[in-house]
Amino acid sequence: MFAALFQRFSHPTRTHCTNALRFIQAKSRWPETCGANVLIIQDIVTLAAMHESASLSRPTSTFSDDSNVTPKLRSALAQAIISDPVEKAASFGRWWHDAETAQLVLSAGAAGMLGVEVGWHPTLESCFAHVVPDDVLMLMSALATAGVAAKQIECEFRIVNEVDGLRWLRLMSVPHALAYHEVPSGVLLDITSAKHAAIRERLSFESTQFLVGTNTLGEAVTKVIQLVCENLGWEWGAYWALESAQMGAQQLACKHFWHGPRGSLDAFTQESCTIRMAPGAGLVGQVWQTGEARWIENMANDQVFLRYNSAQTCSLRSGYVFPVVYVTDDGHPHSPGVLEFYSRLSRQREAQLPNLSVTIGALIAQTAQRIEQQETIRQLAQIDGLTELANRSHFYRMLDSRCLNATASGASFGLMFIDLDRFKPVNDAFGHEAGNVVLREFAQRVQTLVPAGSHVGRLGGDEFAILLLPDGAMPQLNEQLDALAECVLQAARMPFTFDGHEMTVSASIGISIFPENGMTSPELLRSADAAMYRIKKWAQCAQFFFRTAHPIRLQYNNPIWRSA
Repeated sequence: MFAALFQRFSHPTRTHCTNALRFIQAKSRWPETCGANVLIIQDIVTLAAMHESASLSRPTSTFSDDSNVTPKLRSALAQAIISDPVEKAASFGRWWHDAETAQLVLSAGAAGMLGVEVGWHPTLESCFAHVVPDDVLMLMSALATAGVAAKQIECEFRIVNEVDGLRWLRLMSVPHALAYHEVPSGVLLDITSAKHAAIRERLSFESTQFLVGTNTLGEAVTKVIQLVCENLGWEWGAYWALESAQMGAQQLACKHFWHGPRGSLDAFTQESCTIRMAPGAGLVGQVWQTGEARWIENMANDQVFLRYNSAQTCSLRSGYVFPVVYVTDDGHPHSPGVLEFYSRLSRQREAQLPNLSVTIGALIAQTAQRIEQQETIRQLAQIDGLTELANRSHFYRMLDSRCLNATASGASFGLMFIDLDRFKPVNDAFGHEAGNVVLREFAQRVQTLVPAGSHVGRLGGDEFAILLLPDGAMPQLNEQLDALAECVLQAARMPFTFDGHEMTVSASIGISIFPENGMTSPELLRSADAAMYRIKKWAQCAQFFFRTAHPIRLQYNNPIWRSA
């Protein structure tokens, strides 16, 4: 009898406990059994008292009127509203779901994780108010599946609240054979810690992949910002980098940003891309200058935060800003920029970004350093150190590439070979520094004359070349070459100043055209060089087109030949 009674109370409710007490109080009716089962009776008294006490202090449900609770869920509701020390100690929660009515019952543990009330919920929507919208449909579908043929389910979803920020939960069903109630039921687990560990590992791995494999910092940084926002629950992120302002001063500008599709953040994005901050100005400038990360609790009320108006317009509230720093070869810290992330929630108590910021910042800093070094190597390999034009080898490679493309497309282009006249007397009279001034300033003048898409190079000494890509057909190419050559001649004739002295030079220009004067780089260069030396021999400060009416013979083209 007592064994059956004990089995009955394996899942006691308040009514069961009350009946147990009455039953024990009436034990004098069976004196012959009470002595033999006194231990069992004491256990039942203890069990009943514990649940009676729990029932008096149990949490109340928002839905106190349980008249609409489906009969299948009544016993589950009675169990759910009793505080379970095992559930609390093991950090899990329980749920029961009636698929026919879509009603749900949550224990104290499950309700606490979801941020809702304990007990009965008439709709799934009332339980999932804090679930990330992208996960709600998947979660409802899983619960509906649990009610079909008692199928076991397991799914992971995210919740967001003001205190804890983004958290991960796992919903699992209990096998039907083990379920006490006749409706699908299961447990709810908080797997945030495990997810954070996996996210940290994945972020580090994917960030390393993007940053190590890239030759452009912008694309990789934007992808890293997206990874952080999507995995850690931030709405907006950006990377600020130094740029040169007027008079050589430095300022920070928003170079790369990312935000999700939900919610309009255009006002904040526009202001961020427009504003410039000096080192030490605003939150970003202070973080860059001090090298220390900063939380911002309320962007709208923080006067250090310069974009508080647009932040308030977009409902952004909190943020985390940290520097990107690496140590140079001489042991000094160098910060190429700053990363910032913002959320519509208040500061996240268990936010993972501070734990990852050092790793992310170091990866981006190392990538920036590597790209800077690669750019330095490229500059040394491709750029003339004096004039900052393409050097001889790089100009020849560009010319080779253009010949191949023009051959495939049937296009035409022009090549100018420029030699400065009277340059040696300048060097002899004023020294090499004066000659360098002439070369640098002439290079700058020519660079401003060349249209976009064309290239200027210094081939060595006082020799320069221009690769001119036409805007239209062949007749226009001749006119463009003629006009550009005249401008170059004028640029050479303008005086140069060194140490208070005016210096004057002139130029001779030879011109060849693809494919009329050659199909390869060597042929075009020989043609332009021959035309330049012919005009240099006959006259100075002039231009000469190479013509191939005869394989060896050079001809003047009177309409386009000029001499100063």
